[in-house]
This record gives sequence, structure tokens and C-alpha cells, in this order.
Amino acid sequence: MTRSGAEDTLVRPAASRSETPTTPAEAAAPGTPQRGRARHTRPRIAIPPSGRQRHEEKITVYVSEDELLALEQTRLVLRADYGLTVDRGRIVREAIAVLLADFEEYGESSMLVQRLSDP
Repeated sequence: MTRSGAEDTLVRPAASRSETPTTPAEAAAPGTPQRGRARHTRPRIAIPPSGRQRHEEKITVYVSEDELLALEQTRLVLRADYGLTVDRGRIVREAIAVLLADFEEYGESSMLVQRLSDP
């Protein structure tokens, strides 16, 4: 398979702006309970998780042995119980997208602010 052929099988086109929810509230399932209002009221475009595609940017994150084991166990459960074959990077990208959407929607009362505020 040529490089461009391989990219065609691994890269899916990004959704257009009209198809992408502009706020986390639009991305949430109907009937999802809403928490307190966000501190920031200016509208922002929610960035959907990138899914299975080639990524050009990289960060290094150090995790504990227990965190890595939990991540790997989650990956295996996703495969065994749900038929989802995903790598750890995809799980991390999905988790980041969910956490950032929650932050955009709920601001000060978001899960991120609450967890970072805990001693």
C-alpha cells in the first residue's frame, strides 16, 4: 500500500463547521441535565476529538504505574466487552475532549476546576 493509500484508510475527513456542534450543550445528548452556568459567556467552538487519524503534534505526559495500568485495563475492557479496538492515545484524546467540553460548558463548576481545586 502506498503512503497516500495508507493515509486514505487511516485518515477520515474532519466534519465541516456546520456539522460540528458549536457548544458543548449542543454536543450533549438531549435531556442531559445542565449544571450551573459557566463563568465565561462568550461562545466558543467545541473541538471534537480527533479520533483515528494521523497526528502531527505530540506531548509527553508522565503517569503513575497505577494510572497506566488503569488506562490499559480500560482499553482491554473496551475491546472485550464493547468490541472497540482503540489504542491508549485515542482513549486519552477522548477523555481530554470530554473534560474540555465540560469545562467550556460549566466553567467554575466544571469537573476540571473541582478536581484541580481539591487539595
